[in-house]
Order: sequence, then C-alpha cells, then structure tokens
Amino acid sequence: MRYPFVPLPHRGPLRWPDGKRLALIITINLEYWDLMKETSAPYYAGGPPILPDMLPGNIPDFPNWSWREYGQRVGAWRLFDTFSQAGVRASCTMNAKMALERRAVIEGALERGFELIPHNYEQGELLCHLQHKPDEERKVIAETLKVYEQVAGRKAKGWLSSSLRGTTNTPAILAENGLTFWCDLMNDDQPYMIDTPSGRIVGVPYSIEMNDFTLLARRGLTNAAALESLKEQFDVLYREGEKTGMMMNVGLHPHVIGVPHRIGLLRQFLHYAGQFEGVWWATREEVAEAYLGQHETHIPPSAFA
Repeated sequence: MRYPFVPLPHRGPLRWPDGKRLALIITINLEYWDLMKETSAPYYAGGPPILPDMLPGNIPDFPNWSWREYGQRVGAWRLFDTFSQAGVRASCTMNAKMALERRAVIEGALERGFELIPHNYEQGELLCHLQHKPDEERKVIAETLKVYEQVAGRKAKGWLSSSLRGTTNTPAILAENGLTFWCDLMNDDQPYMIDTPSGRIVGVPYSIEMNDFTLLARRGLTNAAALESLKEQFDVLYREGEKTGMMMNVGLHPHVIGVPHRIGLLRQFLHYAGQFEGVWWATREEVAEAYLGQHETHIPPSAFA
C-alpha cells in the first residue's frame, strides 16, 4: 500500500453534496470480546480496561468483560434512542461475533437504518499480528465479510480493523474482495486514495482523538471538558469547510458513553451540531462514494507517479 504525501494547501477543493461544508460521521462501535482465550499470555481485548491489571487469556476477567457487556445489554440501546430522537443516522462498526452472539444489537442498528461496517471477526484478535501471514489475514477478513453479508443482506463496501490495528496488506486484501474504502488511518481531515497491488481504495480517516475512550477514559476529562473538545473540533473544521469540504469523525463505545452519567454529553453535542447549516450527517460509504467522483481534481493521479 502507498499513498502520495500531498499537504492540505496543495490539494484541489473538495465539494460535498448539496454544497455541504462539513461531513460529520458519528460512529458507534459494536464490539464483542471473548471471555477467555486459549493462551496463558495477557489477553488484550481491544480498548482500555476499566481495571488495569491484565489477566492471562485462560483466566476469566469478569470486571472488564462484564463492563464491556454493559454496552451490549444497556448502553447500545441508550445510544440508539439518542440518535433516533436527534434524527441522526449513526455509522456502526460490527465485529462478526456481535452478529453471531449478540444478534439483537445488530438488528437494532439495522432496523434504525444505521450504516453497518465490518470491524474484524472478534475485537481482541488484532490483524496486526498477521502482518507476515497474509493468507491467515485473508481468511479472517473473508470469514468476517461472510457473516456481514448474511446479516446485512448485502456485500460490504468498507472496513475498520479492530483497534485500528491492520497490516500493510489489509487494503489490498479488501480491494481483492471488492471493498471500496478503508478506515484504519488517522492522518487527515479529508479522504484520499490509497494505491494497492489490487487497485485503489479510498482512505476514510478515523479519529482516536475525537473518541470517548480517549476523552473520557484515557484522559479522564469531565463531561463538560469533553463536550468542549468536540465543539472546538467541530467549529474549526466547519470554518475551514467554507473553502474546501472537511470531515469530522466521532468514535463512540456503548459501554463508555452509553452510561447514564455520560449520555447527556452526546445529546448536547448532537444538538449543538444540528444548529448549523451546511453539516452533512454522513456515513462512511456516502463519503467514499462522493470522493470517488472527484478524487482526480482533489489529488491528481500524477501524484501517484
């Protein structure tokens, strides 16, 4: 995989549908963690734990596992209601095991018309460990895409690796499978094309900064401080979007922001952003499709030479 280094000022203008200036993607990560693994090594389950002491995979970690399961049993539904009340379509990522083990949550997202994107087979099985085993990575991706198609009733168009830990082979494998966009990189406020041996694929950047894990768990911000960070990010990108279309992604996890003492933070941000004209409440697939129609004027093909 490779992509040209083209700084923002050197690009052509980006235009979103209907003259919108900021594509705002709100992501709900629907993730499944196995309770135990067949290993005595510490089990990294993806995302920071509520208790920091990692246990071997073959010993059940009930505090961390059940904290995360709260998001499946309660938090996700609180988030679903919040988005529905705000009239906003969320972009959901989905581990294959969520569909197999927690089908009601996935059906809840589909019933509300939310976007659904494959997000690895199981949250704790990171693709990065398969950097030098591309055939095994192909198998994991193929199995995940198979479950996705069975559940969503359509073939997947995009992918986000669990914990954003893909490999340099991931975008090529996705292109082999007919996918058109990949979301693991966090290096831009606009989409761009990525070159692979199997064809080009759109990079639709994710954000680890505008993320409830980072704001609330890693940094320990108060609700007010986290809300202010989201507003500041929005304000700057919205202002810059007057000249060229910009993109803002907010990553959410049902067991983090879906708790009673934090859900108000999300409601306040959705209300705040909803007051501005020119905001495109977009899905990742919509952003990728819009970009495919204008990428040559944004970053010309000669940049790949």
